[in-house]
Amino acid sequence: MIQINYIEKVGTVRTVEIPEGLSLMEGALKHHIDGIDGDCGGACACATCHVYVAPEWFDRIPPMNDLERGMLKFASEPRPNSRLSCQIKATPALNGLTVTIPKSQY
Repeated sequence: MIQINYIEKVGTVRTVEIPEGLSLMEGALKHHIDGIDGDCGGACACATCHVYVAPEWFDRIPPMNDLERGMLKFASEPRPNSRLSCQIKATPALNGLTVTIPKSQY
């Protein structure tokens, strides 16, 4: 199991364990993390699983593809460390990763 720290939009830190290979979006939905909607079910088609990756982790996650980059244009308040959590799979190398959920996904 991989530990992921989600900082909810009200500032609450929720640390949950998700199985290796599950996306951060799937892990958030499974643990009822407030602010991750995942309306498209992880198809990289809606940007409602937008998160900000902690700066110290950003270079450790796999690079985004063109589809994700395009979808982030529709995200609410994108930043340089924005990612779609449906596109990040839990791996042992990401154990302890921290992501912050934006105040709104719309």
